[in-house]
Amino acid sequence: MELSNRQEQIIQIVKDNGPITGENIADHLSLTRATLRPDLAILTMAGFLDARPRVGYFFTGKTGSELLTEKLKKFKVKEYQSIPIVVQEDVSAYDAICTMFLEDVGTLFVTNEHGHLTGVLSRKDLLRASIGNQDLSSIPVHIIMTRMPNITICEPEDLLLDAAQKLIEKQIDGLPVVDPAENGLEVIGRLTKTNITKALVELGRDQHL
Repeated sequence: MELSNRQEQIIQIVKDNGPITGENIADHLSLTRATLRPDLAILTMAGFLDARPRVGYFFTGKTGSELLTEKLKKFKVKEYQSIPIVVQEDVSAYDAICTMFLEDVGTLFVTNEHGHLTGVLSRKDLLRASIGNQDLSSIPVHIIMTRMPNITICEPEDLLLDAAQKLIEKQIDGLPVVDPAENGLEVIGRLTKTNITKALVELGRDQHL
């Protein structure tokens, strides 16, 4: 986060004199308390300063990079997940290919008649099935999909950072976001590298406001 000269001055005053009231900070700068109110709000929300009633402002001792890391560690999967693209187990590989291209996704999640996750279908799975003279219209996806328990999953309350680590470790493009249900897992979302990138872009922009 890029600070203005006045905000840098405020931080230094609080470092040297904290805890210190807003009025005293204003006196140091020969400004009014009202003039400083927006700067103090920004510095407090950003985490550089903290404030206590009837005590005043004090410096938290945290650097910009530390604050950035702390904020990233608070992001949850549910805040960035996308709508899942789901197909049934008996859908043909040909129809799955059509769905993948029409929905512009790299991963399909496969469910049974109860709506529970049973498999994941990637571009590689479909490409592998298309090699040779096989009739893709006659091959159900449950034959070529990756099955449970060999599926890496995440849940809505998981940290985004932990989910990103799973994507890296497993070298996969997306994770199904699931909710435990009776006798299975219900697919309620998907988390992809694009979702992770979106979070990083938003975080970067927020740090430069």
